[in-house]
Amino acid sequence: MFISLRAWWPYYVMILPGIIYFILFHYLPIYEAKLAFENFRIFGDNIWVGLDHYSRLMTSPVFMQVLINTLIISAMKMLFVFPVPIFLALLINEVRATGLRKFIQSAIYLPHFLSWVVIAGIFIAALSPSNGAVNDIIKGAGFAPISFMTDAGSIRWVLVFSEIWRSAGWDSLLYFAAIMAIDPQLYEAAEMDGANRWQKMTIITIPGIVPTIATLFILNIGLFLNAGFDQVFNMTNDAIRDKIDIIDTYVYRIGLQTGQFSLATAAGLFKGLIGLVMIVGAHNFSKKLTGKGVW
Repeated sequence: MFISLRAWWPYYVMILPGIIYFILFHYLPIYEAKLAFENFRIFGDNIWVGLDHYSRLMTSPVFMQVLINTLIISAMKMLFVFPVPIFLALLINEVRATGLRKFIQSAIYLPHFLSWVVIAGIFIAALSPSNGAVNDIIKGAGFAPISFMTDAGSIRWVLVFSEIWRSAGWDSLLYFAAIMAIDPQLYEAAEMDGANRWQKMTIITIPGIVPTIATLFILNIGLFLNAGFDQVFNMTNDAIRDKIDIIDTYVYRIGLQTGQFSLATAAGLFKGLIGLVMIVGAHNFSKKLTGKGVW
């Protein structure tokens, strides 16, 4: 073992910052999760209150609305965002010109590297009812402009489409890598049998990436209640706050802005436990349905 450590020490040094990060920000804070069952006191010991904070959350109309918003936004993203990278990877795989394919990949990967501050600014400008490009098209077609960023019926769709624009291209990289790992001899055999490109896609490509789809679907189910703090925080305003206020922004508001640390911890722990239950359930369901799971 020590010989192996000496031989590979440069690689262990490279992963050391990542290990330290996870220890400091993901493992050590687990101990302080007990704050969800205590009343926090700056001076002196905390007071044990059991499930009082959860009782407050479950009887709070504000938290119930936040939970409903989180479920709706997460469900919309799962339904409309999750499949897009799969379709993109399949389409990119069908582009035979190498130069064109690289250009398309570079173009659709780029938004991933933009922060939500920048993306929110882009969408706010593009959707402006006075001089936004989208509303210019709507007005040119003879319709009244729509204030997308302050319209309760539109704002959730803005979250969905901005998430697609930012993440779909980058997420397609995983599926494209899975496609590249498929044995080329399968395609050659299919061509000899007279299969066209559509048949090769449906018979070889899609079944070949099912394990990747299943794994990522399970991981996304585990993060189901992570509706996107950065996105919502940068796109929210007073006009539509009640429509897109999610658990993460609720925890930020009551924890850091109002100082209710115990209640915020209880809400965060509630989200984490629900995520754990969902990822275990999705894993078991996937194992029964496809024979593939996370472990």
